Amino acid sequence: MKEIKAYIRRERADLIIQNLESAGVKGMTVIDVYALCEWADQDSFSYSIEFVEKYSKVIKLEIVCDDEEVEKLSEIILRYGHTGKSGDGMIFISPVETSIKIKTKEKNKI
Repeated sequence: MKEIKAYIRRERADLIIQNLESAGVKGMTVIDVYALCEWADQDSFSYSIEFVEKYSKVIKLEIVCDDEEVEKLSEIILRYGHTGKSGDGMIFISPVETSIKIKTKEKNKI
C-alpha cells in the first residue's frame, strides 16, 4: 500500500476529486492548508502576523491505495492540476506499513 499526498490549487480541487472518484477512489482526505514553500503561487501570497512568512492557501489530498494504483492516480492529479504556472503543487508518495481500525483495534500489516 502507498499513501499519496498532493498539494494542489484550490480552484482545481473539484475537478481533480471528481476524476479521482471516477477512477474508483472510494475515500480520501481533503484539507485546507497554507503552503509556506518555494513552489507556492506567488501571485496569491499573503502576509500574516501569525506566520510572519509568505503563505498560499492550497488543498491537501491524502489517499491510501494499492501500489498498482499509484501511477494512475498520480497521473489524474497531474493532468487536472496542471496549469503551467508556479503554485501548481506537489505530489508525495510514501509506503504504508500498518493500518489499525480504531473501532475494532484490528491491526493489519500491509
